[in-house]
Amino acid sequence: MAKLSKQDKIGIYNNWKNYGISANQAAKEYKVNSSTLSYLIALIDHHGVEILDSGHTNYSVEFKEKAIARVLFNHEVANQVSLELGLPSNGMLYNWIRKYKEDGYNVINHKKGRPTHEGQRQANPRASKANKGPQAAELETYCRERICKKIERLSLPKNQKPTAQEIATAVTQLRQELHVTVSFVLDTINSNPDLPHLSRSNYYYTLSKEDKDLKNKSIMNRIKEIFEKHKHRYGYRRITAQLRREGIIVNHKRVKRLMVKMHLYAIAIRRRFKYSSYKGTIGKIKPNLIKRHFKAVIPDRHWYSDVTEFHLNGEKLYLSPIMDGCTQEIISYTLSRNPVLKQVMDMLDLAYKKYPALNGLIFHTDQGWQYQHTAFQSWLRNHGVTQSMSRKGNSLDDGMMEGFFGILKREMFYGFEKTFKTMEELEQAIRKYIHYYNHDRIKTVLKNHTPIEYRNMVLNRAN
Repeated sequence: MAKLSKQDKIGIYNNWKNYGISANQAAKEYKVNSSTLSYLIALIDHHGVEILDSGHTNYSVEFKEKAIARVLFNHEVANQVSLELGLPSNGMLYNWIRKYKEDGYNVINHKKGRPTHEGQRQANPRASKANKGPQAAELETYCRERICKKIERLSLPKNQKPTAQEIATAVTQLRQELHVTVSFVLDTINSNPDLPHLSRSNYYYTLSKEDKDLKNKSIMNRIKEIFEKHKHRYGYRRITAQLRREGIIVNHKRVKRLMVKMHLYAIAIRRRFKYSSYKGTIGKIKPNLIKRHFKAVIPDRHWYSDVTEFHLNGEKLYLSPIMDGCTQEIISYTLSRNPVLKQVMDMLDLAYKKYPALNGLIFHTDQGWQYQHTAFQSWLRNHGVTQSMSRKGNSLDDGMMEGFFGILKREMFYGFEKTFKTMEELEQAIRKYIHYYNHDRIKTVLKNHTPIEYRNMVLNRAN
């Protein structure tokens, strides 16, 4: 403001008040900063032209402390505080706040000019903590607590260690929010052994380093959409396959890195007890014709079946499905509250209605009592189906069905038990999942097709 005389200032104010000449227009004419003129106009309008006669004022430590506290403690706008206090410049209060932090949260009246030899021999006021008033100590404690809480939150998702980029972003936000220096924030973080540390040089390096994943923004958005659509069931390999189905060619390593960055983790594997329907030899045991060669070249040549058990709220539910060895499609299935023979017989009838051409089919199961039953074996024989059984005590002989049960329970039951209030809700969820499994869930062993897609592709190729 040194370039403007008192008459210039009064003229600028009168032009604004009487003729609507804005601060920006006056700033161009007088070649000064527009924000400075805006503050000048507001100052005169608030206090009158007499404020221009106040001259230079030496403000006391107490006066400065109260002004600083209004901004930092009461969260008042600095410009408004400056205006109410009649400060001649809108930058004066900002300078006081900056010096206040630089001097270790002490308000010090720095004398102008070179200090005397006596003054140089005095102890450095920044190193003295005794000069801190109660407000300064309270502010510093608040800032440190706020910093620690924000950095602690970075580790909350699955207790993952935050990256340097995440810490640097948080430090920048804390600087702007608390009006503190970088050194203060980093010193607070690094002095706490429970917080992730970040050096000053690494902080500036991280800020200057361009985020290499800016170009992957669209891919990251699509990854998250796929992940949520499939209810966290897809890992990075399956998501990579889905992206390629959509024409997005991307390496699986990049997808894995981006998922880790976004904290997207597929449902973890959980092992539970296995239901067994074996009750000894009650009928005729059939030989193992599959011998763990589960894969079939075309559909309806190898079928597999087994029964699995669900426990919910003290009740039990039994699922009996048939899986095709070529397409891994669930051909048919039945649900029952009790493991009865009718359940597996109904399952066979449903499969026959869907795909009646069964000549040459091998139907493989374990040695469960249902599959040894005369009615079951007669039905297979009457429909031209050859029966095969796993060896006793060799669950891997029925690995195709064991694999499906593991996928089913991991992706829709284990960990989700509390979401099912009744058995009816669980039954509905199983039906929905099997439809999803057949029509929507891609499999890498099927060349990234769903079971239904793969069946159609194989049959079209055969024709």
